[in-house]
Amino acid sequence: MPTVHAAHHLVPKTLDAWVKLLDGIALPVPAVNHGHVRAALNDSRRSLREIAEMMQESPALVLSVMREANHHTHGLTEQAESLEIAINRLGLARTEVLLGRLPAKPPEEIPAAYRQLILVSQHATQQANGLFASRLARLWQDIHMGSLLFLSPLWPMALAYPKLLEELELRVIHKGHSSAAVEKELFGVNLLELCLALAEFWRLPIWVTRGYKLLINERRDLAKALRIAREDNSPLQQQQLMDDDPNLRRWLNQPANTVLLGNGLALAAQQAWNSPHCLRWERLTSLYLQQPISEVQQQAHQNAASSARVYAEKDLWHPAESLIWPWDARRVRRDNEPAPPPSADALQMWRKQCAELLQDPSPFINAMHLTTSARDAFISCGMERVMLLMLDKTSTVLRVNQTAGLPKDAAALQLFIKESTVLQRLLTQPTQLRMTPANSAQFAALLPPPLKTLFSGQHWLIRSLSNNGKVMLLVVADQGGGALSEISVQAFGKTAQCIERALGIFSHRKA
Repeated sequence: MPTVHAAHHLVPKTLDAWVKLLDGIALPVPAVNHGHVRAALNDSRRSLREIAEMMQESPALVLSVMREANHHTHGLTEQAESLEIAINRLGLARTEVLLGRLPAKPPEEIPAAYRQLILVSQHATQQANGLFASRLARLWQDIHMGSLLFLSPLWPMALAYPKLLEELELRVIHKGHSSAAVEKELFGVNLLELCLALAEFWRLPIWVTRGYKLLINERRDLAKALRIAREDNSPLQQQQLMDDDPNLRRWLNQPANTVLLGNGLALAAQQAWNSPHCLRWERLTSLYLQQPISEVQQQAHQNAASSARVYAEKDLWHPAESLIWPWDARRVRRDNEPAPPPSADALQMWRKQCAELLQDPSPFINAMHLTTSARDAFISCGMERVMLLMLDKTSTVLRVNQTAGLPKDAAALQLFIKESTVLQRLLTQPTQLRMTPANSAQFAALLPPPLKTLFSGQHWLIRSLSNNGKVMLLVVADQGGGALSEISVQAFGKTAQCIERALGIFSHRKA
């Protein structure tokens, strides 16, 4: 199971494709935890409980062991609901083999988006344990394991497609866009349905799948409970409303709901403790526990602080940090910060691709072969969304030749040159236009609306490329709509020069 860093133009668009891809990703384990567990597995003095407790330090390892133990190929009908049972089912030898297949890396080499999501899961576990485990003492293992693994279907996605999850957060949480529409655009599927499909495929603890089924199929009951929970100033009225609907009471009081409540609180707190989302989950928890909301909030804040003391990392965000801020203060999204520069591996690949473009004689079989290599070079230099358009024979229409990181239907886009003065200017001679907030208002009205829809944001690059003095190709690219990395901008320009040279070599090749 290789660790996957997928290109955006390979984003799956069906549930089956997503499940297959995410299931094939090996989750990295911090090297220190990896070493401790390996040593424990080879220590005959260690009990299964001690080994399981040591594994808890790495949620990725917990997930990997539970997946392997519960996989359908083992032919067992009952799922292992605890880590001890899973290790016992696998045996120490097979557990060690599994451990050997997982990449061990120092924390600084593990992507931050992935570690951030792991931290949210650890915070959710602390919330669920702190709020519910003492009341449901016999079920504490179910609460712990379910809350830890509830978001695990998203962990491999945070490795393979971190920018997609960031885009989802930006547009849904911070800009208020429709989650259904954004998920369909970015992932091609409903995210809850994807999480449920993967949880069922991995045969995760039943409380995990129960939580996703509730969010998908039982929204009416959830809405009823939320309406009653809003009456937190009148506990007696809440009690009467619940007594009037015994089916709703039974539905709400299911122990499996503790997993959903813990994760709901942890996720909502990522935005702000006083956000409507967080208040909604606090009220629902208050109704579940039949405690005043002030007590629930106090306990939730204490749980967050406890979680931060154990799991917080310098480069990750933990909501406990904001507990000492003024109550109305919010964490500011740094959308104006430039995108990170390409990694060393990506730049090495970019240099290799540029060298291929400059080969003489040309190694390309046809124009499509050349533009495919050109598109990949733009991706390697840090661009996330790329479109290459070619001028038709009449020189009146630009048709899409290559795309990356854009919806599938973008391939059918046609831009009529006469409808945009900016396009007319770009096609007069080779030119590069860098869109920024400073000039966006000036040029946006002069660009084709379909192009602006595809490249949302105020930071992007447009460049026309020529061959033998005639503009043939238009390249549009950005880094997800945010501020551009200067290194990537420079590499973009050099890539364009390489492509122009490649076009010249290709056009003079022998027939």
